[in-house]
Amino acid sequence: MAAARTEHRLDVDGEEIIVVRSARRRRTVTADLVGGMLRIQVPARLPEAEVRRHARAFRRKLQARQSRSGGGDAQLQHRAQQLSAQYLDGIPQPTSVRWSQQQLRRWGSATSSTGTIRLSARLRTMPDWVVDAVLVHELAHLIEPGHGPAFQQLVARYPRTREADAFLEGVSWAEQHLDGGQLPRPAPGGPASEGL
Repeated sequence: MAAARTEHRLDVDGEEIIVVRSARRRRTVTADLVGGMLRIQVPARLPEAEVRRHARAFRRKLQARQSRSGGGDAQLQHRAQQLSAQYLDGIPQPTSVRWSQQQLRRWGSATSSTGTIRLSARLRTMPDWVVDAVLVHELAHLIEPGHGPAFQQLVARYPRTREADAFLEGVSWAEQHLDGGQLPRPAPGGPASEGL
């Protein structure tokens, strides 16, 4: 009897990926990043040529998403300024907005005394609306340092705040439970917790 699930590595165009074959899957192919490596989950009998085709397609999607929401620090700074104008009356004017590879326990942080914002580089592969919600959260901290009612009113101006909170809580849960708890995860409470 064949194993219900097997995992192996495959070189696709000079980049190693993780391939998880599952007897339970009939048609769906999904992908995510694990430690910066593409992991693709496929039906057990999917031909290798099809696995490679799907891997290339997922890579293109990730690169497109990164160029839209990730980009460099200058793009992130520009996006923060747009969100400040759109949702927070342009009041918070951060002096610096950057991606951080060291931001492992929080999705973001803001230092109101210096006007700096740091977002976890882990957010680069997440949907734009999630990144925007984290940016609005941190921008709101430049106005209101705590998480009281005034702060909650500010972050609620972004229409997908609650949805983004739920999304990030799901990511945190998955990292803890599906990857054996070995990946660093943000503090409990999602975007509503201190320091996000």
